[in-house]
Amino acid sequence: MRKHALLFSSCVCAATLAACAGGAVEKNLAPPTTVAKVPELKPGVPAGYLGRALPDSLALVPSPPAAGSPAFAQDEAIHTAAQALRNGPRGTLATADADLHFPHAPSAFACALDKSITQSDTPRLYLLMQRTMVDAGMATYRAKDHYKRERPFVHYKESTCMPSDEAALRNDGSYPSGHTSIGWTWGLILVELAPERADALLARARSFGESRLVCNAHWQSDIVAGRTVAAGAVARLHADETFLADLAAARTEIQRASASDAAKCAAEAALVAPIAGAL
Repeated sequence: MRKHALLFSSCVCAATLAACAGGAVEKNLAPPTTVAKVPELKPGVPAGYLGRALPDSLALVPSPPAAGSPAFAQDEAIHTAAQALRNGPRGTLATADADLHFPHAPSAFACALDKSITQSDTPRLYLLMQRTMVDAGMATYRAKDHYKRERPFVHYKESTCMPSDEAALRNDGSYPSGHTSIGWTWGLILVELAPERADALLARARSFGESRLVCNAHWQSDIVAGRTVAAGAVARLHADETFLADLAAARTEIQRASASDAAKCAAEAALVAPIAGAL
């Protein structure tokens, strides 16, 4: 568990999370200057909420499709459809979605929320997204380590949209998708904060996971399994008092946060349609 926490923090959230070292975990919403520090996995990387209370992904998801099965044929067909999008605007969005570093990562949901998500505008929400990223990502590792599924770019001897990540991804199981678990977790949490934005938020959470198809980093069945793990993580989070306190504070924050960039959001809205054949 500790080994994977450090691996995950190094490969996914690394030093770019340094800005979040002082996070909010108090019962009442307080200015960022008065909040208590959050435990860290390593300097600058805040720990998740769940610790050893993560859901067991190996118990939650079935075995990945076997080679030669109809389900794997479906994975291959969707891989082909997704790769046809890679060199266009959808590929640009997928490349942006691949970057889980902060402060970039939460901006993926700013248009769907119609609010700016930054450490200055929404410090409690920003921290909540950092910490739940760790929980949602780490929750995939029981199944990842068990199945050690080969990723599509390795299977086909191709590239991804993030060549700098490929060395780490080659040794990191494809099933379930950690990015999808993170994106779906964020989508479910944000819907709870802004139910009036539910359709846009869930559509963006779906497209965030499907970006991994376009990036050639995951199979469709990895994406579906990632959503299941996310649901388990969100259920566990709702039993954590610190998470619930941060959730309440974030709900207050977004009521006064700045609106998102209208021009950027109009362009993004055209790109979040489901990929052909994807579930």
